[in-house]
Amino acid sequence: MSTAPRRGSEPTAPRRRPEPVAPLGGLSVDDFMRRHWQRRPLLIRQAIPGFAPPLDPAQLVALAADDAVESRLVMRRRSRWSLAHGPFEADEIPSLKARDWTLLVQGVDLHSDAAHGLLARFRFVPDARLDDLMISLAGDGGGVGPHVDSYDVFLLQAWGRRRWRIGPVRKPRLVPGLPLKILDGFEPDEEWLLEPGDMLYLPPGWGHDGIAEGPCMTCSIGFRAPSRHEFLAAFLAEAADAPGGPDPRFGDRGRAPTATPARLPDDLAATLSGWARDWRPDPARVDEFVGRYLTEPKPSVWFEPPAPMPLARFVRAARRNGLRLDRRSRMLWRGARLYINGEAPAVPRGALRLLRSLAESRRLDARELSELDAQAPIFGLLHAWREAGWIADGAEPSGRSG
Repeated sequence: MSTAPRRGSEPTAPRRRPEPVAPLGGLSVDDFMRRHWQRRPLLIRQAIPGFAPPLDPAQLVALAADDAVESRLVMRRRSRWSLAHGPFEADEIPSLKARDWTLLVQGVDLHSDAAHGLLARFRFVPDARLDDLMISLAGDGGGVGPHVDSYDVFLLQAWGRRRWRIGPVRKPRLVPGLPLKILDGFEPDEEWLLEPGDMLYLPPGWGHDGIAEGPCMTCSIGFRAPSRHEFLAAFLAEAADAPGGPDPRFGDRGRAPTATPARLPDDLAATLSGWARDWRPDPARVDEFVGRYLTEPKPSVWFEPPAPMPLARFVRAARRNGLRLDRRSRMLWRGARLYINGEAPAVPRGALRLLRSLAESRRLDARELSELDAQAPIFGLLHAWREAGWIADGAEPSGRSG
């Protein structure tokens, strides 16, 4: 059977399966995005009624012992703060009966299917903006001090209770000499006590201070907001390393002897300045880099290739069970281009609709794949991704969902 899409299907967005219900209480996604996103905070009581944490405290502490996981331990003794970076042995984490400590575990969605499922509830914001799920575990009085983020954040109370004080911060000043970026003179104008299932949304630039009232666990859903400096630093570093066209080199044949050797020659300065002013990146190259940049896995992410599988056997298994993206894989599309885990692969002829569907739903059903010819070129690409550990058998992963 041909892999070519039906006439008229290509210009439209790929078919999407229903996403998990957005955790916004009785507020619609449209109303939230129009009235609150990047505008003003929102407290949502029982955003997820009956919510159960994706990990329990013991599982989170065990995750913090993994050297592939980013974790931090914040402790406060009166006005003195300390910060330590993991991995941590279990006996380094204070008891839940102790006061004034917080364990922060970053990127939990990369290591837990249940945590990844919770993060998927927030896909009403584009994947290119969705960053990760951080979970904090704290003893009574624990917190990280009043601070401000440069990105949007949802603070979902998972277990226990936490009191949040918030307020706008127009000119942030930090307390000097601390290992944490704690606001100096923070003046909140609202305060709430969150119970399990309650959630607080904060746009960028809002100061917030969360204090545990008894042992508690909080899920923080963060969003990616690249700065111009971060993006250009990455792009220009690659552009400088990549082979290109002609590479002129400065020359000064016929130069007269100088009596002022320490003076910067005008022709040398003008030539170098001109190279910088006149340089223009190729638009197609920039567009490709944007997609690769936004799907580049974090430095701590390592894919574990499975045991090799011959292509013919892979095709049979895929047509029988379907396929799903590994929870660590980042996949985006734009127009006729695809981007996955920092690469921009060539799209096999007729495969664009299915690959877009994989990006949107993060899986391909057995039915979709069984309709393809076993020799379809898309299977070669999917097999390569399977061998790299980027996709796996389509059977549902195990794990509790939030």
